[in-house]
Amino acid sequence: MRGKPIDMHHIREVLRQKAGGASNRMISGCLGIARSTVADVIERAAEAGLSWPEAGALSDAALAAAMFKRGAVSPHLGARRHVEPDWAAIHLELKRPHVTLALLWEEYRQANVKGYGYSRFCELYRGFEEKLAPTMRQVHVAGEKLFVDFAGGTVPVLVDRLKGQIRQAQIFVATLGASSYTFAEATWTQTTADWVGAQASALAFFGGAPRLIVPDNPKAVIVKACFYEPSVQRTYADFAAHYNMGVLNARPRRPRDKAKVESGVQLVQRWILAALRNQRFTSLSELNAAISVLVVKLNTRLMRKLKTTRAALFEAVERPALRPLPAEPYVYYSATIRLRAARQSR
Repeated sequence: MRGKPIDMHHIREVLRQKAGGASNRMISGCLGIARSTVADVIERAAEAGLSWPEAGALSDAALAAAMFKRGAVSPHLGARRHVEPDWAAIHLELKRPHVTLALLWEEYRQANVKGYGYSRFCELYRGFEEKLAPTMRQVHVAGEKLFVDFAGGTVPVLVDRLKGQIRQAQIFVATLGASSYTFAEATWTQTTADWVGAQASALAFFGGAPRLIVPDNPKAVIVKACFYEPSVQRTYADFAAHYNMGVLNARPRRPRDKAKVESGVQLVQRWILAALRNQRFTSLSELNAAISVLVVKLNTRLMRKLKTTRAALFEAVERPALRPLPAEPYVYYSATIRLRAARQSR
């Protein structure tokens, strides 16, 4: 009911129940109004010096005039009477390591002595957070996680003009947790070799490595999907160790574990695959050249709720938190090559 008129009966009931010791949550449930509205009524009454039962003896006009400094018109609760924080900036600051909402509130109050109290500050931030996309609501610490997956769609590539042979290219997607900075690359398959190769390309694109990499339980890299004791394919484990990363596989049937990359996949499908739908490619390198241009456009698109771009957020928050890459990139060795090398070393 925030922003909507509230009648005097509800205001009296809020004050009466509060005087009787009821919590804001309880009053909210009883009257069917938002907890923010309950808190607003109580705060306004305290500022006006009103208490129960004195407030109950006033007429509607007198009660409205006392609490809202207006005539006997229906007030609109939820109006901001304090300096409003920049909630988008608050949300972005929470992505920095060790930053908490309590710390940000203290900094806000240092600059605004008569600003919101901590509980109201938190409540208003949660209200802002609810307006964000589901993946943006989750606070991912900068440099912590990289979410990886393959997009559902493919792109046709004409590999033989004479025979008219077409091969479907797979689209790999990698998205950093804090900044949503996204990388995409076309590969021929979703085998271990292409998984590892595409992720090595992603790390080179980001210019650093996160602490954890989160794949969506693909059979090419996760032998046994288990949150507590996952069995990671040997080559993929070697790849992660080479970049000093841990592997945190998404839990089966837990969509929130992979919401970030699913959002990245959806963006790639909308802004990259859809944009390429009328183009024809004759090689994987030609396709990847076109994808790289669109990836830049995707990362520089303004995120309206946060009033910034993925690229700007990456440079400001995520890049400094990434670990440096090793001197040499990881080189994939198949089981056959490993066996041959082992025999030669004997």
